[in-house]
Amino acid sequence: MSRRFLTGAVSAGLVLVLAACGGTTKNDSSGSGAQQSTATANPNAAAATGVKMAFLPKQLNNPYSDIEVSGGKDALAELKGEYKLVGPNDASASSQVSYINTLIQQQQDVIGIAANDPNAVCPSLNQARSAGIKVVAFDSDAAKDCRDVFINQATTQGIGEALAKQAKDLSGGSGEIAVLSATPNATNQNAWIEVLKKELAKPEYANIKLDKVAYGNDDDQKSFQEAQGLLQSFPNLKVIVSPTTVGIAAAARYVSSSSYKGKVAVTGLGTPNQMRAFVKDGTVKQFALWNPADIGYLAAYAGVALKSGQITGKEGEKFKAGKLGDYTIGASGEIVLGPPTTFDANNIDKFNF
Repeated sequence: MSRRFLTGAVSAGLVLVLAACGGTTKNDSSGSGAQQSTATANPNAAAATGVKMAFLPKQLNNPYSDIEVSGGKDALAELKGEYKLVGPNDASASSQVSYINTLIQQQQDVIGIAANDPNAVCPSLNQARSAGIKVVAFDSDAAKDCRDVFINQATTQGIGEALAKQAKDLSGGSGEIAVLSATPNATNQNAWIEVLKKELAKPEYANIKLDKVAYGNDDDQKSFQEAQGLLQSFPNLKVIVSPTTVGIAAAARYVSSSSYKGKVAVTGLGTPNQMRAFVKDGTVKQFALWNPADIGYLAAYAGVALKSGQITGKEGEKFKAGKLGDYTIGASGEIVLGPPTTFDANNIDKFNF
C-alpha cells in the first residue's frame, strides 16, 4: 500500500490511530550515550547492497508486529539486503536487551527496534552505535540519543486528539470512558494517552470522564480479563479506547459475547482482518490504522539510506522509500509515515491485511 492509500481525512476520527504491541528489555542500567554523528549526508550516494538489517519488534507472534516486519522483509528484498527477525515472546521491559547484545556480536549493519521501554534499551543500543551499527526505531520510539531515526505512524498530538474526539463521538458527548493500553512503559501508548488526557481537560470535554487506564501487556488473555474488569468496576462505562491491536480485539471479543454489546463502544487500532467480524456484528462501529507493513518497509529503506550515507538522521534530510515515495526527516530524527485510514462497515471489505 502506498502512502497515498493511507491518506484520508484527518478530521472526525480519521486520525484515531492507536498503535499496538508490547515487549521488553533485559538491562535497564544507564550507560554512556553514543556520540552524535558528524558525518555529512550525500543524498546522491548509491544505495548499498548486502546491508544486514535485523528487526527486533516488541514481541514475536503479535499479529500487528508480524505485519510490520513483513514490510521490512519485502523492502530488503528490493534493496538486495539481508533480513533477520529476532525478539522475545513476552512484552516486558527487559527482554529486548539480550537480543541487541547478540546482534552486536553478529555485526549487523542496522537494527530496527520497536522499543518496549524507551530507556531500558539505551545502553545496548548505544553500544551498537559505537560499533558502527545504525539504529532505526519504529512504531514505539527509543530515547532520542539511542537511535538515529524514528519511524512514526502519525504525529503524537494528532493521535491523542483523535482518541479524545472518537471517545466523545461514541459516548454521545458525555459519560465515562476507559483506556486499555499495552504495557505501562510503552513509549507510543503513553505519549498518546498523555495527549488524550490533556484534551479531556478542555471545556468541550467537560462531560467526559476517564475512569481508568488499564494494561493488558499486549497479551490476549490478560487484555480480555482487563476489559472484563473495567466493565465490572465501572458499570456506567460507555467507551473502551484501546491503542493496541491486541487490546482492541480482546475487548471487542469480550463485549461481543456479553450483555454490554450495543451499550459499550469499543474503538482503537486494529487490522481489518482481525476486526472484521466485530464490525459486521455491530460490536465495533469504527476503528483506525495505517498499513503496518508500510512501517517496516519505511524502516528498512531508512536503515539502508543511513548505512549508505544518503542520510545521517538530521532534520531536513531527504531520501526515497521505494513505492512509498519521498520522505523528509523531521525534528529529532522523526520520520512520519502518514495519516491512517478509518475502517467501518462501509469500507472494511475493501482491505485484506
